[in-house]
Amino acid sequence: MSEPDARLAPEIAASAWFNAPAPLTLAGLRGRPVFLHAFQLLCPGCVSQALPQVKRIERAFAGTDLQVIGIHTVFEHHAAMTPVTLQAFLHEYRLASPIAVDLAEEGSEIPVTMRRLGLRGTPSSILIGRDGAVLSHVFGIEDDIAVGARIAMALAASPFPAGKSAGTAACADGRRAAPAGEAGA
Repeated sequence: MSEPDARLAPEIAASAWFNAPAPLTLAGLRGRPVFLHAFQLLCPGCVSQALPQVKRIERAFAGTDLQVIGIHTVFEHHAAMTPVTLQAFLHEYRLASPIAVDLAEEGSEIPVTMRRLGLRGTPSSILIGRDGAVLSHVFGIEDDIAVGARIAMALAASPFPAGKSAGTAACADGRRAAPAGEAGA
């Protein structure tokens, strides 16, 4: 049995999903960059800064294959932040991307996905590359230009690891080898 790749982002553990016809998995999204944003509906920084930034990201990268996923990760005020409350919040704030409700584990104040991802609090964001590896891990709010540049680089990256591609030969440097007769061969 092979060892799991430590670079890969751990899977999302969710008790419920909103704005998704079925639960999403990071393994199922492999080949696409994924922008995860962790928030709480009672977190002032999330409501005033992070969620508006997520909406800007969604608009700016709407024509790409970037997958934006929210993780409602409750580590305080548990009784006030129920799925029913979250559903009303998502409607009022017009959040349309898939939102996972982080799985609470009996005996732990810290939900499963929050623990797996090593999140220090909310708001937090994690950018995952096409290969499933974590590219950035940010606690707090990042400047729009910095997060946008990082997302653009993840979108520009090849969906295949260096030296491998779908049905084409590749050079040692990871670029596609041109077939005989093509320019640059």
